[in-house]
Amino acid sequence: MASHRDFVDYVAEQLREAGVIRAKRMFGEYGLYCDGIFFAVICDDQLFVKRTPQGEEAFPNLPKAPPYAGAKDYILVEDVDDRETMAALVRLTCLALAPKKRWE
Repeated sequence: MASHRDFVDYVAEQLREAGVIRAKRMFGEYGLYCDGIFFAVICDDQLFVKRTPQGEEAFPNLPKAPPYAGAKDYILVEDVDDRETMAALVRLTCLALAPKKRWE
């Protein structure tokens, strides 16, 4: 079952404190970007955030699950109404995923 655009828009609105959120349609579902960094997918109207050591350390009790058959586990955000937790998780995740700057 494909995700509904109104759910995607709601999640993006909930995450606005984390940065500029953009949703891109991918294979019938959606990929989410924060300030240009791919950090999550929405599949079947569920939010799955990429796993990072920082995110898992800060939020050890959030469940892990694959967003689709054959995928690696992501952090499953079940409470998309908890704006504060979601924004904190996304900020930590995107900091961990950001390209490292090389000082020369």
